[in-house]
Amino acid sequence: MIPAFSLRILVAATASLCLTAHAATPGSDTGAQRKSTSVTFHKSPSEESPAAREKRLKRECKGRANAGMCLGYTR
Repeated sequence: MIPAFSLRILVAATASLCLTAHAATPGSDTGAQRKSTSVTFHKSPSEESPAAREKRLKRECKGRANAGMCLGYTR
């Protein structure tokens, strides 16, 4: 059996950790709202074109199961 003093310390420590974790969660502050930013993606020179990807999938997926990456390219 846990002595009453030890139980009180355990409960106090647990409550303290819970309050600290709740206060540290992102988005919980009521300060100034951040302006949303937009993300732009730059195409890399090694990226394959949609037409090249379709040709490759038709070539690689012949005779395979019509699932996953090959869905629609098995004929």
